[in-house]
Amino acid sequence: MQTKQKLSLFDLTMVVTGLVIGMGIFRTAATSAKYALNPQIYFTAWVAGGLIALCGALTYAEIGSRYPVTGGYYRIFSYAYHPSIAFSINCIILISNAASLSAVALIGSGYISQVIFGEAATDITKALIATSAIILFYGVNLLGLKMSAKTQNVLMIIKISMIGLLIAALFMPGIHAQPAVTNAAVTSNGFMPWVQSFGLSLIAVSFTYGGYQQTINFGSDVENASRNIPRGIFMGITIIILLYLLVNFSYYKVIGFSQLQNEREIASVVAGKMFGPTGATGFSALLFLSVLAYVNVLLMSNPRVMFAMSEDGVLPAIFQKKSQKRDVLVISLTTFAAICIVILFFAQTFEKILNFTIFLDSFGMAASAASIFWLRKRTKHLDGTGAIYKMRFYPLQPIIFICAYVFVAISITLQTPMTAVTGICVLAAFMLLYFLTRALGKRS
Repeated sequence: MQTKQKLSLFDLTMVVTGLVIGMGIFRTAATSAKYALNPQIYFTAWVAGGLIALCGALTYAEIGSRYPVTGGYYRIFSYAYHPSIAFSINCIILISNAASLSAVALIGSGYISQVIFGEAATDITKALIATSAIILFYGVNLLGLKMSAKTQNVLMIIKISMIGLLIAALFMPGIHAQPAVTNAAVTSNGFMPWVQSFGLSLIAVSFTYGGYQQTINFGSDVENASRNIPRGIFMGITIIILLYLLVNFSYYKVIGFSQLQNEREIASVVAGKMFGPTGATGFSALLFLSVLAYVNVLLMSNPRVMFAMSEDGVLPAIFQKKSQKRDVLVISLTTFAAICIVILFFAQTFEKILNFTIFLDSFGMAASAASIFWLRKRTKHLDGTGAIYKMRFYPLQPIIFICAYVFVAISITLQTPMTAVTGICVLAAFMLLYFLTRALGKRS
């Protein structure tokens, strides 16, 4: 009998790091700074975001350890909640993933449009470029192309290299902004303005730290889980916090806080100061290539999630339909790509998509993390067996995590009420759809 391979401490640390570090750090720093009243609030939001991610990753790891099933991130809802809630939140997670893809595509289009059109680039131009990228890789996936692990390794190398390049700017004092420019931050008296500014700044930070929730899939696949899971997650999140803080400090030192608040393609600005216009152009091109690969991966993975949900009866059976010639999930792929384009068409700007994505995520994150309270009761017989990971200081971590996302959702509601209304309507529509499909199914 073959022994099941398990992740070592180093493997888990690298998995956590790879799951979180994405394309957001090249754009969201500007959005976060835009709403921060001063640099202190700005950097506090980035530290807090890392600590929230740590609490979330530990919570999800225990959930995955107690309920180790394939696709656990969406199947956990069916186990812990009423089927209508499971159906609705599963669907808004897919919508949120589509919005995330659109947001990342806009990050890439923002950089490449500066190279092609310069200052003449508009939000519509960037949205059209992002839409073209989605359509291009929709066509590629229809041909049955499978992204190889080598391509993903190259993508990760590019991202780490670009992050390293931005950090290296800290050691080039000749390109740093003058103190008079750097210290031009706005100050404010009073506690409530500080809280409101912190909440708005934390929205973009939450997007950048996303990905750790996938640790739910590794809870039962780690060597010496009770010892290595907390260590691996702690080391992975610590590495990420340090990298993000160093990159943000580099932005802060090189271009100053005032320009950071008003600049969108901040990473190319830093690269331009380091290596001139040619360096900025090369950096923008590399980042756009990374975004294209990321778009392709999401267009590959999410239709497969829809297929699995359809197999479980969460989505209609039509989402299992494949093309006989190329074995492509045509309906699922087309539906997911269409959702991405619709979100781009209506939102057009990164900030609007960002708020919509994080507002939907707030439901999914809080509800999935809260399932640990039910799982602890239902799997109490596993305690003390050594077969699962059990976090220390429970229930502090899930409570901090849930409260943080409630706070973010409230911040989004106060800033853009229509975004919150749209998100709630989407959730209500999916719940109504669930009961309608069940009623029609009983009649037939």
